[in-house]
Amino acid sequence: MANFRNFFHEYFNLMPDKESEAEVIEGIRAGAQFRGANLWVLICAIFIASLGLNVNSTAVIIGAMLVSPLMGPIIGMGLAVGINDLDLLKTSLKNFAVATVVSILTAMVYFLLSPFKEAQSELLARTSPTLYDVMIAFFGGAAGILALCTKGKGNVIPGVAIATALMPPLCTAGYGLATGQWMFFFGAFYLFFINTVFISLATFLGVRVLSFSTVADMSLERAMKARRVMMGLVIVTMVPAAILTFGLVSQSLFKQNVASFIDEQLNWTGTQIISHRVDSKEQVLHVAVIGAEVDSVQQHLAEQQLPNYHLADYRLVVIQGVQSDSLLQRVSRIETSRSDYKNTVLQQSQQIHELEAALNKYESLEELAVEIRPELQVLYPAIHTFTLARTLEVRSDTTSTLPITVALVGTSTARHLTENQIAQLGDWLRARTGADSLRVVMED
Repeated sequence: MANFRNFFHEYFNLMPDKESEAEVIEGIRAGAQFRGANLWVLICAIFIASLGLNVNSTAVIIGAMLVSPLMGPIIGMGLAVGINDLDLLKTSLKNFAVATVVSILTAMVYFLLSPFKEAQSELLARTSPTLYDVMIAFFGGAAGILALCTKGKGNVIPGVAIATALMPPLCTAGYGLATGQWMFFFGAFYLFFINTVFISLATFLGVRVLSFSTVADMSLERAMKARRVMMGLVIVTMVPAAILTFGLVSQSLFKQNVASFIDEQLNWTGTQIISHRVDSKEQVLHVAVIGAEVDSVQQHLAEQQLPNYHLADYRLVVIQGVQSDSLLQRVSRIETSRSDYKNTVLQQSQQIHELEAALNKYESLEELAVEIRPELQVLYPAIHTFTLARTLEVRSDTTSTLPITVALVGTSTARHLTENQIAQLGDWLRARTGADSLRVVMED
């Protein structure tokens, strides 16, 4: 026993590495302040994290967590309760409230302005906290306070900032407010609350383990009350997470049991399982198979094994023969309908594109006719009316058609254009319109 105590004291003793208490407290007190540069850095970090969540970029989100100074007041609250420092507790609580409100409002403004409203996987991951998030927050906070209170800090603090992930839940809460999705807001804010409570708890326990001296700012009665409040928050925070975790684990184990039952008990020779569905309300496991027929004896033997996979309340229904063929045919029809619909949409899109292109050609000629009218009046004063149009020329000796541009020209009764002027007008209009085939028609 003595050897074990010596081994433990030699390798696990924290006191030789302990930093000066005054320096640690002063550093945490300074980090708990949110004014000036600290607040602007927080706002920038919120924008970075919101952008990362919006474009589903893990690297950008990690960058925002490294930039964020949000951990300061959270550690300050744990330290204040641990050393009975009432002034530090008030300062930390006030700055924590300011930082939280500013963060959520900043994220809400970003998501209100952002054109991308769809929730990505990185954002969805912050809406369903479990006991695993509780453990991450606690051990992350423990690593953080140990790094702050000892001399060999290394790269622990950046790692703690990434692991505890305070920024993304606040940004997700802002997204929930911006889009009116309250489940996103409450789920994400609950995750942030978990991180806050258990980082503070780890800080409190850390300073007690390291035997930090208490201050006289808080009476013993008030100190005990503050610690009871913290313990109450810890318990209240853990209950919903425990319920969510139990549901998540139960669902995962149930899916594993169903998969194991199908793989191990429904491996009938000559038969292939094409799908399965669990009806939890009726407590029925539906399995669709193709191939060799599964008789009632085989089904009964397989069903008897359900209790071995914790599925005793469920019964097995095998869909086969005409039923499974009908199912396959239905799936095939659905896939065919999807393919036909996609082809129809593509054809209609192509037709719309061609019609738009044709319409643009006609509208461009109308605009060009108006544009060159002043030039015509100078070059050919005899022209009284002028029209440009696209049409098809059909020849009587062939079935082919030729797209041409027609210039319908009307002159005043007193003056007419000569043949040479008409030829020059045609050349000029061809150059101006860029038409491959243009014909000038004189109106009587």
